[in-house]
Amino acid sequence: MKFSLSEITELIRTRRTIYPKDYSDRVVQKEIVERVLTNGTWAPTHGMTQPWRFTVYTGEGRSKLSQFLGEEYRRITPQEKFLQKKFDNVTLRPLQSTVVIGLGMERDPNGRISERDELLAMACAVQNMHLTCAAYGLGGFWATGAAMTGEGMREHMGLSEQGQALGLFFIGYPAPEWPKGYRKPLDQLVTWVEG
Repeated sequence: MKFSLSEITELIRTRRTIYPKDYSDRVVQKEIVERVLTNGTWAPTHGMTQPWRFTVYTGEGRSKLSQFLGEEYRRITPQEKFLQKKFDNVTLRPLQSTVVIGLGMERDPNGRISERDELLAMACAVQNMHLTCAAYGLGGFWATGAAMTGEGMREHMGLSEQGQALGLFFIGYPAPEWPKGYRKPLDQLVTWVEG
């Protein structure tokens, strides 16, 4: 076998969602972010449409993103549904991460590939990114709240009218110990159809 199956299995099982509140202030270097993004672009893509478009927020860009998200949350949330805790989360997370990646999707202009298939390609790209983060000892978190996926975010990221904002991917070095994981036993999740 060309690759170590035990190492690949360990990487897959070690990957965790780690929230920005649990990141240290250690800066994620640009070269690492570029590797994360490059590995994302090697996800499966029907018809080679490569629908992913990434917007990377670092440094002062994170403050601008935080301000935009706060304004967008207020704009799209009816006053009676406004939650201060949600507002705080949406505005603090970019400031708690040294890197935030806006996840955008631009579909094939010829419409050869279904929206569903393009969305699945994007999800595969994010999984590649998340696994690459885990290999570097980085936490990752894909957030998809309304302020991060609506028309305002699409425009903020400079996507076309046919494009879609699919959320934000936060990256950072975890401050606490790497969390343990759990999955249900396979026999609870799989049905075998044989013969």
